[in-house]
Amino acid sequence: MTAERLIAVMAEQKLKLAVAESLTGGLLAAALTEVPGASKVFLGSITAYQSVLKQQLLGVSGKLLETHGAVDPEVAAQMAGGVRTKIAQKSGTSETSVIGVATTGVAGPEIQDGKPVGNVFIALAGLPVVGDVVYAHKFQGDRTQIRQQTVAAAIQHISEHFEA
Repeated sequence: MTAERLIAVMAEQKLKLAVAESLTGGLLAAALTEVPGASKVFLGSITAYQSVLKQQLLGVSGKLLETHGAVDPEVAAQMAGGVRTKIAQKSGTSETSVIGVATTGVAGPEIQDGKPVGNVFIALAGLPVVGDVVYAHKFQGDRTQIRQQTVAAAIQHISEHFEA
């Protein structure tokens, strides 16, 4: 499903998106907001590149970040849940209609926190029926390719929950 179709389907279902990004640095939000009519679905995003911001803005556990680093499935899950809650509250939107999306990983060129380049986690929080999900990926390529693959995968993962 394309970003355009995803936005249309979510608008029909009166669902909203809140995005938390680390390695993608705003690329996912940009891809979603390129779609005409995105404002019907896209509420906003937080790009928390530094771990301290993941903790302070998104509510990720400091102990978790200290023991596992930022590239971790539970960190991704907490980022998605945190952005969902924060943006729903700040926008006056019912949290039950908001899906949180988060990206964290290693785009390279170097290993981070002992995690190899291409190691990526994408989390979705508040999905209808299934609730919360974390996807793990091992992408190949250079920094730009890994970031682009992450954006494409995030849109695909969201879409999987709305395909007929």
